[in-house]
Amino acid sequence: MAQSSTNTPAVIGTSPPPGRAYPNGNPDRGYNPPGVRNTDSALPLHRNAPVRHNYACVGPAPGTIALRWTYGSNIAARNRDPRVQVMQYNEDTFLLRQNVCVHWEAPFTYLLFGNEGALLIDSGATANPDHYPLRATVDAIVTRWAKARGRRKVPLTIALTSAEDIAQNQGLVQFAGRPDTVIVPKPLELMKRFYGLQRSWPSGTGRIDLGDRVVEVLPTPGTHKDGVSFYDPYCDLLFTGDLLFPGKINIGNDRDFVASLERLKAFAATTSVKWILGGHVEMMFVPGKSYPRFATYKPYERVLEMEPALLDEALRYAREVQGKDMMLIRPDFVLFNGVSPDQRTQSWPEGVPNINPPRPF
Repeated sequence: MAQSSTNTPAVIGTSPPPGRAYPNGNPDRGYNPPGVRNTDSALPLHRNAPVRHNYACVGPAPGTIALRWTYGSNIAARNRDPRVQVMQYNEDTFLLRQNVCVHWEAPFTYLLFGNEGALLIDSGATANPDHYPLRATVDAIVTRWAKARGRRKVPLTIALTSAEDIAQNQGLVQFAGRPDTVIVPKPLELMKRFYGLQRSWPSGTGRIDLGDRVVEVLPTPGTHKDGVSFYDPYCDLLFTGDLLFPGKINIGNDRDFVASLERLKAFAATTSVKWILGGHVEMMFVPGKSYPRFATYKPYERVLEMEPALLDEALRYAREVQGKDMMLIRPDFVLFNGVSPDQRTQSWPEGVPNINPPRPF
């Protein structure tokens, strides 16, 4: 539900019952008719003080990943799609993707808002703002969100799923000197200290409080030694960066990789996870097929979101490749342990349908 400018809750009686269609928003108000899943906190009803949103809800906050991501061009120089594609998951959660013709990995970044600030997870693969205007895009979203909530400023925290991952850390330089901005330090020991994980890494849990929306920080080394995942209990989204995504997963340390997946599986067993959202998409919509590196035209991509059950499958096959130099294909991802990311398998894996995707021409 939303709160008014006097910081008193909108009148809805008691707490929302389990399974209500929209856990936020007042269904008794005329501007929230039955069946509509928006909320009332962004409406310009109160302007004598900032509007506050109640992030405590039953089940995941409503949100939709409803449009197709841009998929590039055969000739990258002729592509005219936005350099940054923005998808509004709900009024407080945004999914951003770098144009595949600007960088072939087309990494995702995620922008979350709370009552006291915002969090940007990852920063993309390109430093040049003329080619990849991440800061300008984020600033525009923040400005519009602040105006809707009656706020003069919104402090921003920028955190990386891995400072080692070039495809997720290059845009960080665009935010240097930005007012009201905190950048989580890149060196591993300083990052641990920022999250309070000096003594508990990698088993501890950190927190980023955005104001009634507290994002959990889970150490998940394995593809990178400084890897972390982020869990948003408002939308029940788990952001895993390079650790688990629908693509070619290059394992850096197989023992850490298995341990991190075990940690996430145990976490998901006691916590509601609606979707797992990784840092990239490289798989096609047909099982086990992926795009080659440096491809800038990907018209048959798999969807970004992954079901929590994929944690079980990833853990099973991570254990299978542990201690072996090999590539292993699964329908939704490919594991590379101790081999080149260009490695090819000689035989198609049992249990995975071998379907050739249509030609894109």
